Amino acid sequence: MYGDLPKYTTLLVISDTTVLKRDGKAYGFGPVVKEIDAMLHLFKEITWIGFNRQAQAYNKSSLLISSERVKVIPLQHVGGTILRDKVSIIKQYPSMWKIINSEIKKHTYIHCRAPSNPAFIAMHLSKKYPKKRFWFKYAGNWVGKAPYFYRLQRDLLKKLNKNTLITVNGTWDNQSEKVLAFENPCLTESHRKEGEVTVQGKLYTKQKKYCFVGGLNQNKGILLLLEALKTIINEEFGELHIVGDGNLEHVVSSKVSGLNHKIKLHGSLSKKQVHEVYKKCHFIVLPSKSEGFPKVIGEAMNFGCIPIVSDISCIGQYIETDKTGFLITPVNEVETKKALQKSFSVSEEKFKNIINLNYKLAERFTYTHYLERIEKDIFKNP
Repeated sequence: MYGDLPKYTTLLVISDTTVLKRDGKAYGFGPVVKEIDAMLHLFKEITWIGFNRQAQAYNKSSLLISSERVKVIPLQHVGGTILRDKVSIIKQYPSMWKIINSEIKKHTYIHCRAPSNPAFIAMHLSKKYPKKRFWFKYAGNWVGKAPYFYRLQRDLLKKLNKNTLITVNGTWDNQSEKVLAFENPCLTESHRKEGEVTVQGKLYTKQKKYCFVGGLNQNKGILLLLEALKTIINEEFGELHIVGDGNLEHVVSSKVSGLNHKIKLHGSLSKKQVHEVYKKCHFIVLPSKSEGFPKVIGEAMNFGCIPIVSDISCIGQYIETDKTGFLITPVNEVETKKALQKSFSVSEEKFKNIINLNYKLAERFTYTHYLERIEKDIFKNP
């Protein structure tokens, strides 16, 4: 599917994403499991260090790690917002350092997912092993405001040695040669075929269907979207599908019941179920306050949903108002409402043109493209 037999020996993945063992089986955070499955086409064996979150063993975000070529090493989960949590992180650093250092010794190729505590340790250890190849994937916003620990890791990454390469969301001014723009994968060849059929057959209707896919929290902007809908009265607004869960579930449910629009709360769904939502919708709305580049935008474009999204981080480098979607800038209730209202005036011809163009652009979010970039730009010399 992705090429010939593996060209490399082993890969070490260092992250704070979920890995755990239960009943003799290993599980991991779904999106990373899929990336690692794809990378098995390049590497004979992969060792994955992550955080042990037993509570997530069987939820919809975790997947079974089925390949015997993937070895998982769960670290004790640390993190939190209160002082006691912060102290526990510091106490766990010696243990995490020992395990991570031991595994780095065994591997030539190391992939670290930042910002995270394990990746922060690996940044320091990369200086100790100048002959090893380190690839840091920074998932947050590479420029602009960020929490203190995120900024600390960004600054440290910029100062690392030549044996490190950093991939980020988007392209930025004064970006050094060791910092590359890099898309995160979310689409298989099967998804592309499904998407092609969906886009070709998607009907333009007077009443448009919208979806929100993401965490129900302040950062993702679900409350902002619902506030914007309060004063929208337009017969072209057909319905809104809300997919996701989070700490604002009860607040969202209460606000939805107070609106006159047709809104369906789905809660958390499997990937296949989310794709079915995209297939029936015309637009995806994501008025986020902080992002890197959400995978859901690429997924939605593949299935014929036009993005109505915040103009933050690198999103504006992919989405252009009136050409590939609609940008919300600045991110507030007024501008979210304006962006929604612009979607009502999209003609059938324009709608078809945009979704066909976006389907082609979504190729950049495939696993095939991801592996090609790893070979070409990350680990160039097996």
